[in-house]
Amino acid sequence: MSNRALAPFGTTIFSEMTAAALEHQAINLSQGFPDFNGPQGIMEAAQKALSQGHNQYARSMGHPALVEAVANHVKTNYQIDVAPYEEVCTFSGATEGIAAFLLGYLNPGDEVILFAPFYDSYQAVAALAGAKVKTYFLQPPNFELDLNLLESLITPKTKLLLLNSPHNPTGKVFTKEEMTDISELVKKYDLTVLSDEVYEHLTYDGAQHIPFCSLPNMWERTFTLSSTGKTFSFTGWKIGWGYGPPHLAQAGLRAHQFLTFCAATPLQVAMAHALNNYQESYLAELKSEYLERRNILAQGLALAGFEVFMPKGTYFLLADFSRHSKSPDRVFAHQLTQEAKVATVPPSVFYPQDERTPKHLLRFAFCKQKSTMEEAVQRLSQWAKKTA
Repeated sequence: MSNRALAPFGTTIFSEMTAAALEHQAINLSQGFPDFNGPQGIMEAAQKALSQGHNQYARSMGHPALVEAVANHVKTNYQIDVAPYEEVCTFSGATEGIAAFLLGYLNPGDEVILFAPFYDSYQAVAALAGAKVKTYFLQPPNFELDLNLLESLITPKTKLLLLNSPHNPTGKVFTKEEMTDISELVKKYDLTVLSDEVYEHLTYDGAQHIPFCSLPNMWERTFTLSSTGKTFSFTGWKIGWGYGPPHLAQAGLRAHQFLTFCAATPLQVAMAHALNNYQESYLAELKSEYLERRNILAQGLALAGFEVFMPKGTYFLLADFSRHSKSPDRVFAHQLTQEAKVATVPPSVFYPQDERTPKHLLRFAFCKQKSTMEEAVQRLSQWAKKTA
């Protein structure tokens, strides 16, 4: 019999919708992976690392080249000093980092606050750790923060607040004012923050990403996660990292050493090369391209009768399909995959299942080639005309 803690979760929605996309030969805008490669020079760096013998276990906290590159990345971008060998830990993707930190830091009965909608791994791993999830609902259309409502969720058992900004799937980028308000609650109630910042470099329309640990007195309370997969478009390489004060870095390491022990050594070396050589030039170009593709998708959806919630970050977009159907989002997502040949994700799976959970939205990924986005928009337009 399988672990009862995972019984409520079933098969991840990404596997479900990707399988549906393959079955119906649909364009896959469900799972957040690019349909193009990252820079050629990074792939060549991986090949070079393989041929030069970087093929054995690395230190569990991370290959020296990568932890030093991460520390330099944080210093360059945010003027935060990080000790590479004591305060950085690399993981087999940021998802493993989430699992390692939650399993290494939480005890059964601890309470964790999540902002719904949330990446589905958060709730599942919290359950494995024996923790209880309390949920703050970010409601459309503006997904605003009500500090009093957030504070009402905190109890003497609350240990951790899991913050994700830029936020998947809403595309919300928490403002400095919102972050500061959250930090005041963190201090008041002596909480720790796991800050998932994997989309840190993907912001638009003047929105600015602010690392939570950069706020006054938050360094000692925050463990920050990021990912080279999102940053450099190599999601299948699964190279992520975390950083924070030694006691929190050690919490992540405690479980990481018994999960994967270390991330793939040659890919760590290649991603160190990426951080040291490609960040500024590549990211500016990538951000510009994603902005163009976001706008293509948003305009196409609006013309096809969807209400669009324009994201200021990530590479996801939420849209309201109420004008087309009153079916629940999961049903409509499969209908759209079959009829329009465009696969999406029903975001109700990113909420607790109660009466507050919206079931009239879909999440679209725009981390695809321009031609892919144009074809997807054309298919949606044709479908909308047929069903009008």
